[in-house]
Amino acid sequence: MPSLAIWGIVDLMEFQPPAPFGAAMHTAFALAPHFAHLNHGAFGAPPRAVLQVQAALRARMEAEPSKFFERDFLEPEMRAAAGALADYLRTDVDGLALIENATIGVNAVLRHLDFAPGDEILITDQTYGAVANAAAYVAARAGAVVRRVALPFPAAEPTTILSAFEEGLTPRTRLAIIDHVTSQTAQVLPVTELVAAARVAGALTLVDGAHAPGMLEFDLATIGADWYTGNCHKWLFTPRSCAFLWAAHDQRAATLPLVVSHGYGLGFPYEFDWVGTRDVTAQLALPAALRLRAQWGETAIQEHNRRLVLAGSTHVAEAWGTEVGTPPALTGAMRCVALPAGFAVDAETAHALRWQLAEEDRVQVPILPFAGQLWARLSAQVYNTMDDYARLAAAVIRRHPTVRNKRSGRKSVTRPA
Repeated sequence: MPSLAIWGIVDLMEFQPPAPFGAAMHTAFALAPHFAHLNHGAFGAPPRAVLQVQAALRARMEAEPSKFFERDFLEPEMRAAAGALADYLRTDVDGLALIENATIGVNAVLRHLDFAPGDEILITDQTYGAVANAAAYVAARAGAVVRRVALPFPAAEPTTILSAFEEGLTPRTRLAIIDHVTSQTAQVLPVTELVAAARVAGALTLVDGAHAPGMLEFDLATIGADWYTGNCHKWLFTPRSCAFLWAAHDQRAATLPLVVSHGYGLGFPYEFDWVGTRDVTAQLALPAALRLRAQWGETAIQEHNRRLVLAGSTHVAEAWGTEVGTPPALTGAMRCVALPAGFAVDAETAHALRWQLAEEDRVQVPILPFAGQLWARLSAQVYNTMDDYARLAAAVIRRHPTVRNKRSGRKSVTRPA
């Protein structure tokens, strides 16, 4: 991994954790105190030490922008950052382009494939909304079709997911977009098996790994996809606007950025490095984030988060008398728990409840309607404790229509879902 001396940042920060994982780790992050932060998966939370590196990079950029952009930014800095990530992902640096977020990676692939009328883009009912929108837009322009397959949820085992996915493949499937970890339902999909099934059917594959880097241990190249895009600012501790697009060897020549700029003709991934003047400090802070994780213990971080979310979600489900959304085999560092019956199952209720929990109970957690009920998607990170999950469980019980109406002396009335 490149030394921080590349950026003139030496001994700027202490990478050792301030305390064992748990509540005391809050001091290592800039998160507001006295909150139960159970939504790390949405936008991440970079440690203060990494934010310090980004601030130093930004100060250097602002002090001499001409030198920063014209001499330092592309070589060696951007490629050095990509090299650090390539080592982490166990792949070759020439296959990695650094971008702002996974949605950009998905769009870059979709916009440069030549779809014909009748071609199919296969997605699932759990595909991230922005990705589904991008597929719909590209398909509509080309006369192609977006085919959506329903995956089981809650799912009992990976084989049921694979079977459902295979039923969606047809001879006209040109591209299959496969989640590594579904955003809405927090399912870790059997991505290698899904990619293999799509390949047998003759389809290209794009894996949306927005949540996977830093959450899961995986070898990118062995997945076998044509493209893989992932975020670093969710679980990998980088500042926001840091992500990557990986392309297999035979797809690199035809994979272009959405913005064609001065790098045109240099080939993948260099055409992605310069797409106009932008703040690249989040991407250049990537080696610092990886170094910090190495010193905290990559395996220790991932194992702690998985154990905690399994225990925390089980506690919440038992308190509510409901079910979890995934078995341990399909769980990473997020897990969904069904809310108790009685809440209306609609987006309006979910939105209102979520922000009541955040603003009045100081519990930050997504509430989502899916599969006929409301679900809370719980995250676990090194700063979380079991008390956070107990706090969520109690807050929802207090806000349950039956409990609320009993306190007010009114009869419980449940709106139809």
